[in-house]
Amino acid sequence: MASASAGKPAMMEPPQATANRTLDYRAPWWLPGGNLQTIWGALAARRHRGVAPGWRRERWTTPDGDFIDVDHAAHATAPDAPLVVLFHGLEGSSDSQYAVAFADFAAEQGVALAVPHFRGCSGELNLAPRAYHSGDFEEVDWILGRFAARSPSRPLVAVGVSLGGNALLRWAGEMGQAAAQTVRAVAAVCSPLDLAAGGHAIGQGFNRLVYTRMFLSSMVPKALRKLEQHPGLFDGAALKAARDLYTFDNLFTAPLHGFRNTDDYWRRASAKPVLPDVRVPALALNALNDPFVPAASLPRAHEVGQHVQLWQPAQGGHVGFPGADGWPGFPGHVRHMPAAVGRWLLSHV
Repeated sequence: MASASAGKPAMMEPPQATANRTLDYRAPWWLPGGNLQTIWGALAARRHRGVAPGWRRERWTTPDGDFIDVDHAAHATAPDAPLVVLFHGLEGSSDSQYAVAFADFAAEQGVALAVPHFRGCSGELNLAPRAYHSGDFEEVDWILGRFAARSPSRPLVAVGVSLGGNALLRWAGEMGQAAAQTVRAVAAVCSPLDLAAGGHAIGQGFNRLVYTRMFLSSMVPKALRKLEQHPGLFDGAALKAARDLYTFDNLFTAPLHGFRNTDDYWRRASAKPVLPDVRVPALALNALNDPFVPAASLPRAHEVGQHVQLWQPAQGGHVGFPGADGWPGFPGHVRHMPAAVGRWLLSHV
């Protein structure tokens, strides 16, 4: 694997879909380490060239009478151009840096892009006494099925980021051969495919002080608003005292979505055990220095089926992969990853 060195620019070669290719990524010398690559990518690096991508919002009614909001990238495309569906990460949205960067890539390539928001993530609280979770493959199935049915002339591919990628690969594994009737290929970016390993990692040390606190600052208020909608749904006082995701999932995520507790949720919702069952071209991209996803927990070649490619570069952080090549240098950009993953997906169309 390539490593950072002073004076060398970041690079990411867009690989083709060959069996043994991997991701060649080098972080800028001034961004050493997974935490810097994660935080800088999210907060400071450029997301697009020129004018920022625009969005057109559409509301879908779910089978259980709730709703989700779908944001479509506003650039024009041909009626039969491929459609990339992007499932965001924990507390993400179409405003997330990776979504904007993917929209910029899609406009450059002339392909359509849609970002379906998981329930409660579009800026408006959903109605039902449920939210979303890392293994929500039933929701993924309904969303992808609707896209496929309404646009049969568009080849469909899907990418999930972090939580969204675990849910997407969980769907691909659960569906087996049937997945190919809906999508041409799927990709997961920086996904905690072993949820227990990722959950424990984010609850310790620097991760607990920074990332856990950031996530809980939005998750807890939303959960308390859900309690106002549905009194008695969970113990509000206990949730207010939650200081890690394990406790939050034990009080809120697990019971609301049919799991006994956090351990049951993390075990049953993880995508890693079903990767041998995937029967559609699939990519799992994980940086080995991701602070959320321990390298030791990542799947190895013998733990996945022949349809799954593993890209595990040494650097990149969590959905970071910031670079400085090709654009004016500082503060860098985050277009490398969407270009590489997007081209891999489109190579299957």
